[in-house]
Amino acid sequence: MNRYAHYHQATAPSLRRDLTLDRVGVWQGAAPALHRAMRALTPEDIARFGEDPTARFKANLDAVEARISAACRRAGRPRAEVRLLPITKTVPVPVLERAILAGVTTLGENRVQELEQKHAALHAPGLRWCLVGHLQGNKVKQAVRIADEFHALDSLRLAARLDAALEALGRELDVTIQVNTSGEQTKFGIAPSEVMAFADALGAYPRLRPRGLMTLAMLSADLAEVRPCFERLRALRDQVIRQHPSLTELSMGMSGDFEAAIEEGATIVRVGQALFGARPTRDSDYWPGLAP
Repeated sequence: MNRYAHYHQATAPSLRRDLTLDRVGVWQGAAPALHRAMRALTPEDIARFGEDPTARFKANLDAVEARISAACRRAGRPRAEVRLLPITKTVPVPVLERAILAGVTTLGENRVQELEQKHAALHAPGLRWCLVGHLQGNKVKQAVRIADEFHALDSLRLAARLDAALEALGRELDVTIQVNTSGEQTKFGIAPSEVMAFADALGAYPRLRPRGLMTLAMLSADLAEVRPCFERLRALRDQVIRQHPSLTELSMGMSGDFEAAIEEGATIVRVGQALFGARPTRDSDYWPGLAP
């Protein structure tokens, strides 16, 4: 058994059920209806995604899958240990409809307003909605009506607000704890030294289901600067899991660095631009603290 495998034998099914993008048979019942209802591509969509976004997405997915598989082989890990979470921020609804037909089952958004708009427009059954960006307190009620997962829990005050809003709806929510592993003061996330106490305190909020840790690594093209962030998160997980066995997940790695994250133990990689192409907005517009 490799050094990571034992963390996934009892992983929560709500997070592990979509280990990768299901590309065959997922939408056997829903695909025809969705195809009939698909919106036409706008000129702006075509300029950004081409006249056949489906073919482009499938080609990108194949390339990402190859990179994930290669990273898993280098780390001596089964491919099934790593979940690909598509980040769909700024991707318009007509393009997402085509990606869903190609097999996407999970959509990751950074902003509540965009999450709401897409949730209202996309009606394919079985979609899983993930909120991966910083959440302001005044957006909590809107977020918990839709989100199945929240990947950026960074304060007990927010935990209390989420728990109260979920209680009112009779819902529960999978969450990962955001940790500031780079030490940058402009980034959200709790300090590594506070992770254990934070995890202990989450027991007071029964509507939250803590599933693991999440980080935004240092934004750098130099993996020698990025990799230590992933190493720190894995070490923290290995410590905290002794007291909190449900905290198995490591949500870390994005389009530019997910291979290094996998090599360091990532169980969820959040990939957007490698699947859908370059965005018209800077990452710093969505993640405060990131360099332009």
